[in-house]
Amino acid sequence: MEYKDYKEQAENIKILAINPGSTTTKVAVYENTTPLLVRTIHHTPKELEKYSTYAEQYQFRKDLICQELKSSKIRLELIRAVVGRGGLLRPIESGVYEVNEKMLHDLQNSPFGEHASNLGGLIAYGFAQTLPNAKAYIADPVVVDELDPIARVSGHPAFRRVSIFHALNQKAVARDYAKSVMREYEDLNLIVAHLGGGITVGAHQKGRVIDVNQGLDGDGPFSPERSGTLPVGQLVEACFSGAYTKEKLKRMIKGEGGLVAFLGTNSAYEVEKRIHEGDKEAKFYFEAMAYQVAKEIGAMCPVLKGNVDAILITGGIAHSKLFVNLLMERVYRIAPIHVYPGEDEMRALALNGLRVVRNEVEVNEY
Repeated sequence: MEYKDYKEQAENIKILAINPGSTTTKVAVYENTTPLLVRTIHHTPKELEKYSTYAEQYQFRKDLICQELKSSKIRLELIRAVVGRGGLLRPIESGVYEVNEKMLHDLQNSPFGEHASNLGGLIAYGFAQTLPNAKAYIADPVVVDELDPIARVSGHPAFRRVSIFHALNQKAVARDYAKSVMREYEDLNLIVAHLGGGITVGAHQKGRVIDVNQGLDGDGPFSPERSGTLPVGQLVEACFSGAYTKEKLKRMIKGEGGLVAFLGTNSAYEVEKRIHEGDKEAKFYFEAMAYQVAKEIGAMCPVLKGNVDAILITGGIAHSKLFVNLLMERVYRIAPIHVYPGEDEMRALALNGLRVVRNEVEVNEY
């Protein structure tokens, strides 16, 4: 194939990206690196209450995506790859995976945990089955596990540290930074902090996340709605006090922890607004959250033996200049800091699909 032919073919590559969340379904269509459609479909509690599991929401969400694509006049037969947000699967290496029977089984039956993102691969596969030129993939799911063996050690053999983090956005931001400095991601040592509803801080050593806090319901900084690391002794006492059910304790850790517990909101924007209006309590807990994130960033410095090329700050809270400044004043001596506000996961999914179609990345088997 001549270069001209390849270029013309590449210019017409269309990718469908699907990212299900607990109350939203995000859908995007890209042509190469250009977004043709980016939509967020919101689901009300009343719409979802009829389903007892996320897997049962499959057809409901798929139909809504079909309606969105039809109303936007997207020609599905031109789609070359469908990339879904990866869910809670067994621990896997970073990369792109084709959706196969084993993955479908785990996404449908949730042996590793139930989460809305499990629908990503399922819906992607459903679309790909009806398209003439497309296959279904997931990319960098939250269960990406590249931890060094020493990072898995807890304080007791009955417990083992695991890797669950914002792999998709952390990896995408790290690659974007590497490109901006004309380096390869695999040649850099980076600390990446994703600041969203959950907060994860990863130590990226030469393209691998060798240590990261388990931000789903485990350790690390508290976040807008998660408690992060809690005093273990007090937590044990609470578990056996009779004052809490198992489900109540789980909600305290994830969903009703962090800023929700302290201030009654999971909106960093609202907290910052209250600070500007003179709310001292809001200011205190906002600073406490930044303090804990800074501690986690500092903890990753010795993981990389002090050899840190850059600190990258990303996620929705990175839009807050106040929070970023509170964070930077504690960690700026470690390495240069670069801020990537937001979490452009749709773009990251689409670009991974584009890399597959262009044979720029090896597709892994689950």
